[in-house]
Amino acid sequence: MELFIEHGYESVTVMAIAERAGLTKRTFFRHFADKREVLFGGQQGHRRLFADAIAGAPDAATPLEAIGAGLAAFAADLGDERRDFLAKRQAVIDGNSDLRERELLKRATLTAAMAEALRERGVKAPTASLAAEVGALALGAAYLRWLGPGNRQTLAKLAEHALRELRAASEALR
Repeated sequence: MELFIEHGYESVTVMAIAERAGLTKRTFFRHFADKREVLFGGQQGHRRLFADAIAGAPDAATPLEAIGAGLAAFAADLGDERRDFLAKRQAVIDGNSDLRERELLKRATLTAAMAEALRERGVKAPTASLAAEVGALALGAAYLRWLGPGNRQTLAKLAEHALRELRAASEALR
C-alpha cells in the first residue's frame, strides 16, 4: 500500500512489491495472481462470510433481514482498526479505472453469492436477486461513509442505516 501511495499504482512493479515485502518475485506469484490482488485479496472469504451469515439467519427472517445478518457479519469481520488502511486502499482504487472495474467485478461476485445464499434459503430467484442487489448497494454506501473523514460510526451501524434507507426508498417506488 505504501508503494502505491508513494509512487502511484501504475508505476509500482511486482518486483518492487516483492522487494519491499522481503520476498522473491516467484514467492509473490505463489500468493497473488498479479499486483491487483494485493488490493483485492480475501474476496473468497468475504463471499463465504456473507453466505454463512445469510444461511444462519433465523428461519423467520425476511430476505432483507438475512442480508442484514450478512452485512453485520462483514462489518464485524472488518473492524474499525482497519479503517485507515482501507481508506488508503480505496484512494488507490479510486485513482485507477482498471481497479475501479475490478472493484465492480468484486461487487458483482459478492452480490451473486448473496443471491445464491438466499435461494438456498428458499427465496425465489427474482426476490433473492433484488434483495442481494439492495444489500450490495447498502454495503457500498455504508463502506464509503465509514471510510469518510470525520466518521465516528461503526460500519455495522452504517450498514444497518443504509439498509433501512434503501428499504424505505423501495417503499416509495410503489
